[in-house]
This record gives sequence, structure tokens and C-alpha cells, in this order.
Amino acid sequence: MSFKNSPKIQHKGASPCLSRQSSTSSFRAKPQKNVEPPSPLPVGCCRGFSNAKTMGSSASTSHQNMHQLQYQKLELKVADLEKEVQKQTELGVMYRKRMERTQDYLRYCLQIAQANGILDLIVNCKGEFQQSPVSVPTISSITSPQIHIPTPPNHGHHPNLAAIIDQAKINGWYIDPNEIQLEEKIGQGSTAEIHRGTWRGFEVAVKCISEDFFRTNQNGVAYFSQELETLSRQRHRFVLHLMGACIHPPRRAWVVTEHLSTTLKEWLHGPGTRRRERMVPLPPFKDRVIRALEIAQAMQYLHEQKPKLVHRDLKPSNIFLDDAMHVRVADFGHARFLGDEEMALTGETGTYVYMAPEVIRCEPYNEKCDVYSFGIILNELLTGNYPYVETEYGPTKIAMEVVEGKLRPKLPCDDVGQLGELIDLICLCWDKNPSTRPSFATITLCLKSYVKKNLL
Repeated sequence: MSFKNSPKIQHKGASPCLSRQSSTSSFRAKPQKNVEPPSPLPVGCCRGFSNAKTMGSSASTSHQNMHQLQYQKLELKVADLEKEVQKQTELGVMYRKRMERTQDYLRYCLQIAQANGILDLIVNCKGEFQQSPVSVPTISSITSPQIHIPTPPNHGHHPNLAAIIDQAKINGWYIDPNEIQLEEKIGQGSTAEIHRGTWRGFEVAVKCISEDFFRTNQNGVAYFSQELETLSRQRHRFVLHLMGACIHPPRRAWVVTEHLSTTLKEWLHGPGTRRRERMVPLPPFKDRVIRALEIAQAMQYLHEQKPKLVHRDLKPSNIFLDDAMHVRVADFGHARFLGDEEMALTGETGTYVYMAPEVIRCEPYNEKCDVYSFGIILNELLTGNYPYVETEYGPTKIAMEVVEGKLRPKLPCDDVGQLGELIDLICLCWDKNPSTRPSFATITLCLKSYVKKNLL
């Protein structure tokens, strides 16, 4: 049979490929006997090779991602360790400086004692007292084991406690714990929890001093008694009002006050911890200045008492706001009464960020340490920012820089020239020299004048 006779091949205009396809079809239509068609390639052979390559590439990418994650975790750990090392280094420097200052004060005290003849009375090796011209006793003689050191009194028979219970019962603010219905916790401090509560139908705030505070602090009862005595004396619209107390430490040491829903810190910054970004809208400027004036009026009242009352821990979280947004200065656990011209020498009382340099240095201080704290708060109210938030410093580093006079919070911008008086007042309040700082009577007059001229 000749291919030339096939009509399909003679089609005019057919493409060569189509012609070959037709020829092949015609040829396959009549296969030769005993001739098997070629075996086809295994299905998916090339595709399998391609898939293998893809899987290999994915495995490699996954392996790289895993290594990247491990590397990032290691980087975070290294960063945390570096921060911890930096913190420990700063603490070491701070402790060394503190030790040097303490040694200087001890030498000064010994010199004063020697000059007044107090050190003539020393203890000999047998523990017997005798007169001697020796100027300075040895440490071993002072700490001789033969000397009897009385143990702290039991909490239940503490003299401070008995006196404050009598005072509370006489003045009508002693509360039986069974009269208080404790509800949910609404706050937490370093030494106490704050609960909402009900007392004789009133909604109250109950500050519950922790049992650990009394177990770990031999002066715990004295501090508790002092806070109660201080609060019980206060009669000012901008100072927290004491309603009563349950005086049964260590289990039921409760301070019962009016219930206030928010603090100055929460009002200004919102709930949560210290951060750079704002969580709530900044309150109006006028409201912020009015809050500062109310704080100054409360502190003027405290400082003009006889004896004057030094708060020693003034900060936004210790200032509450009522429903009408008026302030209440609170938390008198660190407060102390001082007579005229009297100085205190209890170092590092308060919070580093708001603490005056002389307090950090463990030097004698007076009511002007509260003025310094107020200056930090006033600046915080005007800027709307946490103090020192523009730095990366921790509390210890901040304290070191403040003591050296190298650091203060960033002042507010005064683009329109409206804040000059307030900025000058802030700088006076946080001056390194306590005698330069104004009294709260002066601060109150300045703020009243500013409000009258600019905000009314």
C-alpha cells in the first residue's frame, strides 16, 4: 500500500505537523503483528523530582527559620542579662557611696559624742562599765555579747498599739472587724492591699496591712500606729478622711477611709504601669493646674500644723480623686511630725523618682523634701509624661544622677509663652538646695495668682 494514495496526505493547505499526525494515526491503525508498542514512562516521574526539590527547599527554609527564632531568643536573653549586669553595677556603685556616707556620719556622731564626754563610758572585756579616758570604744566592745539587748515587744502588748487603741475608742473611730464586709480588691501596694468594703451601710475603702509587713519589720506596729494617729488628726477637704480602723495586727490591721475610685496617676496616665505612649486622653490644662493647686493647699495645711507633718512619700499614686475630681492626699505610712527647726535623718524614705537629693544621700532633711516631690508632680501634670520617661534609666540610675545634680525631668514646651511662671516655680521646687525651695504657702499663692490671671 502506497502512502501517496492516502487522501488525507493530499489535503491542500494542511500543516506538516498535522500531516505527520495523520500519517502516524493511519500507520497505527494497522499495526504490524508481534510488534509491541513502547512502554510509557512512569506516571509522575518528573513531577516527583520537582516535588522533591520543593520539599527540600521548604525543609531548608524551615530549618533557617528555626535557627532564626533560636538566635532571636538568644539575643533577648543576652539583652536581659546585659540589663541585669548594668542594674547590679549601678546598685554596687550606689551601695558603695551609701557606705561611704554612712561611715562619714558615724565618724561625725562619734566626734560629737566624744566632744560631749559620752564616749568616756565604755565597756571593758568583762562587760563591766567603767570610766576611762579612751576616746573611742572598739567595735568589739560596743557589740560585746555580755550586753543585754531587749527583744522587740510582742505586737499584742506594744505600747504604741495600746495608746492608739485607747485613743480610737475615746474618739469613736475604733471599728470591730466583724462590722466590716470586705469585697473585691481594688488596689495593691508594697505593704498592703486595698479592698472595697461596706461599713454600717457606707461604701468604704479598706487598706489591709499585710501580715508579712509585721513579721519582717520590727517597727511595723509603730508605723501602723503612726499612720492611724496622723490620719485621725486631719480635717481638710483635700486630705483623705479617716472613718475608723481595725487595730488587731498582724491579722487585722485595717485602715478604713472614704472610698475614692481613682488616683492622680490613673487620671493622668490611665491604668497600668509606666510607659511612654499615652493610654488615655490628656486631661484639660486648666484641670491639671487646679489639681496642682489643691495638692499644694493640702500640703500647706500639713506643714503648718504644730508640730508640722512631713509626708515623705508624696507621689501621684498616693493622691486620690473623688467623684468631683478633687484631690485627697493619702498614705501617711511614712509621715513624720517635726518641730520647728527640727531635721529628720531617716534615709531613702519614699520613691526614688520623687525623692529629694538630700533624702537619697541619707542627709538630714526637713519639710522641703515634700516641696521637691511636688515640683516633680507639677512638672508631670504640665507635660502629661512620667518623670524621666525620655531616658532609659532605671530607678537606681535616676537616683545616682539626681544626687549628682545632673538630672531632672524634661520641662514642658512653652511655645505660646504661657508657662513661664509655672516653669520657674518648678525649677525652684526641685532646686538641689532645700533652703532655696519655696514653702507651700508661697506655692499656693503663686498657683492661685496664675489661675486667676490665665484660667478664669
